[in-house]
Amino acid sequence: MNCSNCGHFNDGGKFCVKCGHKLQEEAAVSQAAAASEYQPQPQPAYAPQQPNQRVRQAKKVSKSFFSYFAEGIKNPTATAQAAGESQFVNALITVIFYALSIPIMLYVGWKLLLIQFVRSMFKLPIISEELAPSDMEDFNTGADLIKATDINSIIHFNFTDFVFKQGIFIFIGLAVIIGATYVAAKFGKVDVSFKEFFSRFGTFLIIPTALLLIGLVLAFLHVEYFSYFMNFGLLSIFLVVPFTIASFKPSGTNGLDRIYSTLIVYVVITIVLTFIANGLGEEAKTIITRMGNSSELNDLF
Repeated sequence: MNCSNCGHFNDGGKFCVKCGHKLQEEAAVSQAAAASEYQPQPQPAYAPQQPNQRVRQAKKVSKSFFSYFAEGIKNPTATAQAAGESQFVNALITVIFYALSIPIMLYVGWKLLLIQFVRSMFKLPIISEELAPSDMEDFNTGADLIKATDINSIIHFNFTDFVFKQGIFIFIGLAVIIGATYVAAKFGKVDVSFKEFFSRFGTFLIIPTALLLIGLVLAFLHVEYFSYFMNFGLLSIFLVVPFTIASFKPSGTNGLDRIYSTLIVYVVITIVLTFIANGLGEEAKTIITRMGNSSELNDLF
């Protein structure tokens, strides 16, 4: 302790060894000063962590969509006619599901489609007459081997590249079809905003989307009948167009007749589906080429 009178450091005792100044008073003052300087900091009250705003919003959107989707399956016409601009997001999600389910289904089930195609070729009279029964048995054995083999990893068939590229391509095609249907409806003197029209079109698209999703589940389960659901889902787009146009009342009597407007959109749909089929055909050629050039696949057979 340093003496406050002369500054000399003392190891202990009651008086300074140099000047005789009393040290006890000095110690009491030092302790009081130290006590007054120390103030315990108040601990913050525990605040429960709030859930992330984006997570809450995502939960809200998903709950709204599943309710909307289920109602669209149970009462498609009533749900579509009640769909206004507020259902635009749900309709957009439906269109996205429709666009993505097709390439995912093809990615998962292309082996089954290939087997179905070859089997149907064997059933053609011009081919079946030249085949021995043992040839069909060999094919069935090879088909079982193909089903059990993860050929995607052998031929390096990239999921992201195929699904997202074709999904975006199909989504653009759907946008063109919806845009053409909207223009045809406007020529028919239907006074409606694009968002409301899109919502109604997307609501009528719920059942085709449900068919595609069922086909997707069957493809994951390696059930060959998934292709029927895929075809029904694709062809149902021809019903969505007239249902959507007919659900609106024209504001005048001198507009384009609904039959002609529907036929015009059918031409657009045919062109769009042709482009999509050509794109998928190019992917199929790529797969077959990779299969032919794969030494690992050749070793299997």
